[in-house]
Amino acid sequence: MSYQALYRVWRPQTFIDVVGQEHVTKTLQNALLQQKISHAYLFSGPRGTGKTSAAKILAKAINCEHAPTAEPCNECAACRGITDGTISDVLEFDAASNSRVEEMRDVLDKVKFAPTSVNYKVYIIDEVHMLSISAFNALLKTLEEPPKHVIFILATTEPHKIPLTIISRCQRFDFRRITASSIVNRMKLIVEESGIACDEPALQMIARAAEGGMRDALSLLDQAISYSQDRVTLEDALTVTGAVSQGFLNKIAAAFREKDVASGLESLHELLYHGKDPARFIEDLILFYRDMLLYKTAPKLEESLERVMLDDEFRNLAESTPAEQIYDLIDLLNKTQQEMRWTNHPRIFLEVAIVKLCQMEQRPEMQTAAPKETGQLISRIEMLEAELRHLKENGLVSTGQEPASQQQKQAHRPTKRAFQPATGKINEVLKQATKGDLNIIKANWGEMRAGLLKSHAALINEAEPVAASPNAFILKFKHEIHCQMAMDKHDFIEAVTASLYKLTGRRLMLLGVPEEQWPSIREEFLSHHGGSEEGNVAEQEEELHIAEAKKLFGAEFVEIID
Repeated sequence: MSYQALYRVWRPQTFIDVVGQEHVTKTLQNALLQQKISHAYLFSGPRGTGKTSAAKILAKAINCEHAPTAEPCNECAACRGITDGTISDVLEFDAASNSRVEEMRDVLDKVKFAPTSVNYKVYIIDEVHMLSISAFNALLKTLEEPPKHVIFILATTEPHKIPLTIISRCQRFDFRRITASSIVNRMKLIVEESGIACDEPALQMIARAAEGGMRDALSLLDQAISYSQDRVTLEDALTVTGAVSQGFLNKIAAAFREKDVASGLESLHELLYHGKDPARFIEDLILFYRDMLLYKTAPKLEESLERVMLDDEFRNLAESTPAEQIYDLIDLLNKTQQEMRWTNHPRIFLEVAIVKLCQMEQRPEMQTAAPKETGQLISRIEMLEAELRHLKENGLVSTGQEPASQQQKQAHRPTKRAFQPATGKINEVLKQATKGDLNIIKANWGEMRAGLLKSHAALINEAEPVAASPNAFILKFKHEIHCQMAMDKHDFIEAVTASLYKLTGRRLMLLGVPEEQWPSIREEFLSHHGGSEEGNVAEQEEELHIAEAKKLFGAEFVEIID
């Protein structure tokens, strides 16, 4: 064929022609001038960013007759032979179609032979991540101890699939996605040199559709040139890329803002009538609002915009659309996009989404209305307070309740500062307390604690029963705060009494008392009561001393003598 695609005709032949990869080309040029050439390189990055082109340029620069040089001359026999592919010492190996270990060994067997036409043998292995494990192992041995006349250049789009043992033996260069402005500048040069009439908005649309790949951009440009008549226009670029025009997106965004459902659906039907893909349309719409959000938050980052071009209509839309509404729009569009992937009728989901977006409530409007409503409520409250004061002044409303409520609040305040045990109920328990009742509770105390929740068991870690009657028992807490917390927790009291009921068969009432208040309560009870009550308490106190002695010295060493 006499015709060649643009990306083949305009393939970079020098480092300066490699667009958007200055961090790579500058390093390689310095290494060439200083003659610090590595035996292995790894070029990784997205498709169409110049990895293979940079590898061939490096092979020419190394073998150029004017070496050491920062750029190949492209005029000597070595440079022309490498460009034409007629020099066998520079081999391009496609790992995607030659991934087996046998094919890799056929290549590596020739490594030990010296080059015949140039100074260095250069092996360019494209899509190296496609090699099998055995092929990688075969390549690894050669990379460890390569001959002095051999250079390997590995290119890949998926470096994470390459073994680390291979990566560690290479100088790695990561190629970046090319910016839209760099792609546009390169395409301007190409169309000017080729004598092709092309509108700049069309080039910008193609550059954004290429997603950072120069080869993709030149392929789309080639297709747009073939589709157009005398001049490549924006409509031609939209048709080739399948994208939706920004004017259409501005129109449907205006329908969302004005809550015009009819206009939104008419625009959608017009879009589908012209053969646009619903999935591509919703993707463009998401990118449209994404760019709008970036423009509102960081208007100087124009290069970050992926889909839109800053015209007056877009700026007006961005200024009149609050950021909170953009969040809601993107969220709903994203959910619709997910649902459309699993349906045979994406048009229905798209129409429903358009209706929802047109009927969406705007939170900023609600927020601006909130202060007005708050002001109305405040004025209403002030009016009611004035009426209440008027009624009190005329004696129509009793004011005696206010002091009573204040007194009631003051009466409750001491309970928050210090715990007040139920002394009357404690005295009733002490009157009926027996040693046998206390022993029953102590015998089941450990098992009861083990069955409680951790939060409940923590409250009685340092608590112990000190007296018990057939219907209730007194629990002494070491710290007042723990006693306060336990007695305020109804679920704790219920859990303890329920657990003791299961173990003892008795429904016992729990009374808590802090350790610092227990001696005074006990002494006051003994001073007002005598006889058997004092004996019961003394008996239980004696039992506590025995239990404490067993705890300190061990039960086998304690002997009880009456």
